[in-house]
Amino acid sequence: MRAIAVSAFRAEPCPVEIPKPDPGAGEVRVKVEYASLNPLDRRTADGTPERAAFPLVLGTDFAGRVDMIGSGDNTFRVGDPVFGRVTAPPHGRCGAYAEYLCVPQDSPIALVPRDMPLQLAAALPTAGTTAAQILSSTAVRSGLSLLIVGATGGVGSFLTQLAAARGTAVVAAVRGDERRRMRALGATATVDTTTGPEALETAVRDLYPDGVDALVDLVSADSASFAAYTALVRDGGVAVTTRGVAAPAGVAWADFRIAPTAAVLDELAAAVARGELTVPVDMELPLEKAPQALAQNRAGGARGKTVFVI
Repeated sequence: MRAIAVSAFRAEPCPVEIPKPDPGAGEVRVKVEYASLNPLDRRTADGTPERAAFPLVLGTDFAGRVDMIGSGDNTFRVGDPVFGRVTAPPHGRCGAYAEYLCVPQDSPIALVPRDMPLQLAAALPTAGTTAAQILSSTAVRSGLSLLIVGATGGVGSFLTQLAAARGTAVVAAVRGDERRRMRALGATATVDTTTGPEALETAVRDLYPDGVDALVDLVSADSASFAAYTALVRDGGVAVTTRGVAAPAGVAWADFRIAPTAAVLDELAAAVARGELTVPVDMELPLEKAPQALAQNRAGGARGKTVFVI
């Protein structure tokens, strides 16, 4: 079968031909129709451990149809449309950038609602779950204010919508003129950070002189950048990072780690099916373009999700 994999330690991702996997006990095999790009996929490619089993198939999020069921109790049936997130260690060995993959039936995998395109389902698991769990694990409530740094990417787009739906005022920090797009997603204000380092501080202080109630920083990879954003949070507020960066002393800080479940996937898919949540697909590419897309993703500035057609 076709797949995108790294074939050695620190090798570049490339198309490969590998055997089709067979499901073990408690697993299902999925014929993948769509996979989506996540920063985690890029980091897996960049930081492949030397002890990994090669070729290491990349990809985390997928959507397709159940093709075969392993032994044991069955949650799904052959032909079921499903979507989910690959989590089994070692990460990537049975990744989503492939024509087939095998995952445990009790992993983060769920049925795709009727009339929901598989393309949209593939873009939902990691970014949607991250956004939903950030909101559920922080002190962001109705009537409060939230600053999102990196709001145009997959997580930021979902987070903006989910926060706005609960009455939270969202300030979206973005790169470029994204006011129309972010307003459509529910942002109260949008600030182009490329106009200068003072632009965001001025905008936040004009809106919230004492600072915002919460910060979610999806971008900063160093403590100095994160500290500059946390300075815009009011006393008693909270700052969340998804990049593992430590906050300055005196700041209520959370280092977010995703905990994907099938139940969260069901809730997100239901919201999409009801028209309450928009899936921000920016590009659709053939699987063979995945190595180039991963390379471009290193530069940042994503506008929604990139989906690969398998």
